[in-house]
Amino acid sequence: MQSVARQVRYASRLGTPVQFRITSSPIQWQCQRRAASYYNPLQWIQEKFAPKARKVDPVEEKKRGEQEKQGQQSMFEAAVSHEKVGRPKKTSAESAPTVVKKKATQHKYSTANFKISHRKLNMIGRQISGKPIDHAIVQMQFSEKRATSRIKSMLATAKLHATAYKNMDPSKLIVSEAWVTKGPKQLKRLEPRGRGKFGIRVHPDSRMHVILREGKTFEQLKKEQRERRLKRIVSAGLVREDVPLRNPARTWQW
Repeated sequence: MQSVARQVRYASRLGTPVQFRITSSPIQWQCQRRAASYYNPLQWIQEKFAPKARKVDPVEEKKRGEQEKQGQQSMFEAAVSHEKVGRPKKTSAESAPTVVKKKATQHKYSTANFKISHRKLNMIGRQISGKPIDHAIVQMQFSEKRATSRIKSMLATAKLHATAYKNMDPSKLIVSEAWVTKGPKQLKRLEPRGRGKFGIRVHPDSRMHVILREGKTFEQLKKEQRERRLKRIVSAGLVREDVPLRNPARTWQW
């Protein structure tokens, strides 16, 4: 009995027909179960429809070449062959699209909404507006206001992004514009008052926006300021100057 079962098990694995007749129903059921377990329909589908390399028949290729020479090809085959022959090969430089990058003139950046009044934040915005980016960062570093640490990190990040992503000159960046907007939501909480009354306390939030542009550096601004101050000075020289005197006084002063 065991030898018959062993032969049936081996035959079911190989998938070969068994030459002897089995009358025992448990053995037949076991053989069918094992044969069904080794049959996988998904594996058959993968083997059947798997992509395979196309085999080129040299006889067919030779026959097709002769038909092309004699002009006996079908309309579709002739169109494909003419397209292959007449199409010029494009080089990698021609196939790549030419992208003309325009130089960026400004870079906009802003902070996230944080808990501060827009009036308090607007004072900081007026402090840095119109100044070079490095000078504005120094102003925020030594300021005693609580929100200046966040504004300083925002200015440093904006300078880095403008330099790395838009190829702007970091030495010429200035804070061209700075403005403040209110946040989308104003938190409101109850505030208890005397005699069983209550009020509503508003917790505001706001954010600051800046626009960086290339302008005059801090050294250029200092040089222009010095030239303006020197131009205002009128010396009492021997040569007459056409510049009007500042705060003229009387000739006799005794």
